[in-house]
Amino acid sequence: MIIVPRVRWMQLRTFATAVLLVCSLSAHAAKKAPPLQDVLQYPANDTHAQEKVTIAVDPYDTRARADFFRIDYVGHGFLPVRVIIRNDSDKALSLDDARIQLVPAHGERIPAALPSEINRRVFRIKDVGAKHIPGVPIITYHKTPVDKKIADDDKDFGFRSTTVEPHSTLSGFLFYDINDMGDAPLKGAEIYVREIRTMDGKQRLFPFTISLNKYLASKDKETK
Repeated sequence: MIIVPRVRWMQLRTFATAVLLVCSLSAHAAKKAPPLQDVLQYPANDTHAQEKVTIAVDPYDTRARADFFRIDYVGHGFLPVRVIIRNDSDKALSLDDARIQLVPAHGERIPAALPSEINRRVFRIKDVGAKHIPGVPIITYHKTPVDKKIADDDKDFGFRSTTVEPHSTLSGFLFYDINDMGDAPLKGAEIYVREIRTMDGKQRLFPFTISLNKYLASKDKETK
């Protein structure tokens, strides 16, 4: 029987741990969103020629398309949508007051879900304020923190800025709750964008209406 000295064993174990860590990080790093295309390459888009701004959206409506996220959003009833904004004007645009809403074929406008709302759905936890249980003063419930995976997805794939610089493109993913929208939630639906302003506050852009039927039509062409 061969006995590995303790120091040697520790070195081997440290080396093995390092290899596993590198492999894990490499595998994680490979999970990247598909490369960004030119805004006009996305079928679902709306261009305001006079304002020189184009907005496109790209729904990730299947688990296969959305497999780079850390969480199975599609499986939990959320629709990830990549929003791409190209500003061809000479003025910077502000998204600070922007509203980017999903408008179903029938129903009210749906705002993008907050990380805390996604967290409640994914982990089935009721987010309540801190409170004591009557008769058991040593136990306290606190607000549930957002899971790290959701927070990291928001950091890695969400909008990194609320400013669209002149002659530049800004993009990010938003998530919409489509749990109660039936089997064909995108059919007849639109993404409605309003309250985009110039940074100087002197101009408010006209609303953008982007039909998701255009996206569905492009999928049909791919399958034929």
